[in-house]
Amino acid sequence: MIRSELVARITAQNPHLYEHEIDALVKAIFNRISQALARGDRVELRGFGAFEVRHREARAARNPRTGQAVQVEARTAIHFKPGKAMRAQLNHAKINPE
Repeated sequence: MIRSELVARITAQNPHLYEHEIDALVKAIFNRISQALARGDRVELRGFGAFEVRHREARAARNPRTGQAVQVEARTAIHFKPGKAMRAQLNHAKINPE
């Protein structure tokens, strides 16, 4: 699902709200989450999951195509851990390919 689909679904569920208001709200939420992660904070949304920043050290790796050794620089990555409710919902849901 992309952001515009999320906004459209929320708008459909809340016909008393304007689409541009919901779009602004979704943008604000995502911006706050991004800003918190940029500061190195952990973002926890109960029932959904938690986002946190993890630092990866520099390391030596291999190019899988050539087998040649390459140096991978240190980097920062975002890690997501799903919440208990989300894991339960996913494990009991029937996935229908569209």
